[in-house]
Amino acid sequence: MEIQVHTAPAYSVSIEHGLLDRTGEQVAALRKSGTRVMIFSDNNVYPLYGERVRKSLQAAGLVPFSYVFPAGESHKQLSTVLEMYRALSEAGLTRTDLVLTLGGGVVGDMGGFAAATFLRGVSFVQVPTSLVAQVDASVGGKTAVDLPFGKNLVGAFHQPAAVLVDPDTLQTLPSRHLCDGMGEVIKHGCIGDPELFAALEAGTALDDLEALLGRNIQCKRRFVEADTLDRGERMKLNFGHTFGHALEKLHGFSGLTHGEAVGIGMVLACRVGARLGITPPGLEDRIAQVLSRYSLPTQTAFPWEELVAATALDKKSAGYELRLILLRNIGESVIYPVRRETLAALF
Repeated sequence: MEIQVHTAPAYSVSIEHGLLDRTGEQVAALRKSGTRVMIFSDNNVYPLYGERVRKSLQAAGLVPFSYVFPAGESHKQLSTVLEMYRALSEAGLTRTDLVLTLGGGVVGDMGGFAAATFLRGVSFVQVPTSLVAQVDASVGGKTAVDLPFGKNLVGAFHQPAAVLVDPDTLQTLPSRHLCDGMGEVIKHGCIGDPELFAALEAGTALDDLEALLGRNIQCKRRFVEADTLDRGERMKLNFGHTFGHALEKLHGFSGLTHGEAVGIGMVLACRVGARLGITPPGLEDRIAQVLSRYSLPTQTAFPWEELVAATALDKKSAGYELRLILLRNIGESVIYPVRRETLAALF
């Protein structure tokens, strides 16, 4: 399956079982023989797939290098990116060369950010190996690192040259991380795909994995093409993320996965929407039931006031207003401006 994403520049997302071993062939179609390719990966993923990708690149006439860093959100910081810059410099990469990110969302975000900023911009290819990266993070050109006081606060928009999705890589994914990716799948159903949400409620969504990946990428593509720079319609992709990112911050970016945090964030957003008269009664419970079906949490022990305070650096803020993403129904979302003090006083 191939999906075209019509941004500037445009690129294709390829979804195919066994595609990992054809990485070199795919990259060689974008660059001439002898091109240097820096593989960025983490110490969980590279031992599983790194050498396969390296050999594939070599067989296609490309010159691979690699930099592997410790896995986990806690390493998604500028100090790691500095070491990526060092690896790029030592390998002698130029603007005509290429970065390849092999891994989950953290690898894609940081590797993409390094590519966006090294030499003021080097092309990169995404090879996502986690469900959350395959259905969401690898598409749309958002790259970033965390700061101690907030998630993804330093970043750049840098569209990939291509995205190569091999569903077979999900076979080695721990069950918790597979469920983590379902958080973003459920979000896509909530904001733009009622049929997907119905399949999630029925428990049939995972019956055809390749179709599920394609459906989610198509959903995200529509929002990205309508608003590449995230100033309007694309913000709806952040349903559940305002409170989700706040929870990740309160947990010190460890102990709670992104999908788990977003799941709780979606429930909280529905609770806020119901109190504001936007979200119909009962929708919060439907979403919570779907989250529970896929082993995702639905509540937090943090006090409401502390949670609202942790949204202080939310990227969707406009002046003193926080722009929440709320649901009018499954498949129908709205951007709702609200002052933080008003939000704090709701409960």
